[in-house]
Amino acid sequence: MANLIVVCGPQAVGKMTVAEALHDKLRYNLMINHDSIELSDRIFGFGTPAQKALNSAIRESAFALAVKHNVDLIFTFVCAFDMPEDVGYLKALETQFTQSGGSFYFIELSATLEKRLERNEAPHRMEMKPSKRNVEWSRRDILKTAGKYRLNTNEGETLFSHHLKIDNTDLSPDAVADRIIEAFELTPNEKEYRYGV
Repeated sequence: MANLIVVCGPQAVGKMTVAEALHDKLRYNLMINHDSIELSDRIFGFGTPAQKALNSAIRESAFALAVKHNVDLIFTFVCAFDMPEDVGYLKALETQFTQSGGSFYFIELSATLEKRLERNEAPHRMEMKPSKRNVEWSRRDILKTAGKYRLNTNEGETLFSHHLKIDNTDLSPDAVADRIIEAFELTPNEKEYRYGV
């Protein structure tokens, strides 16, 4: 059986760094949303039908293989909670992993817009996400989507049986990861995952 931890939240909220901290502490495998975005963008160009199809295919294959081979996985995702198809996508992931005997943990991060705009220019973000290196474009995208979509759940809204919402405006990634591990009583895998080995 395979477990899936989804770290969700608006752009530049800190999903990747929290996911990396969880990866280090739990020794789960890690797929950030930009792994598939950057590859499909490089091949087909962002926003094209082919790019969208390849992005989806990469993710679907990764999830299916994680379930098939009993690989615990962490995944980052931006969800528009006012779009039923986004919520439905997450619900389908929950079903896919729990039906195979695993667990599904949904971590929702929130932070002030000011903090997100600051994190948008972080060197590690620039290093890991080439498509975000045009800082003016990514800043406009953050502001545009903040006004267009509901990128966090409403107060008191719970969508999953294991749903934890954390305001990480003033928290380090390690502190957030520790809070998640404690809340769900997660234990590290014995085998260490080593990228590239």
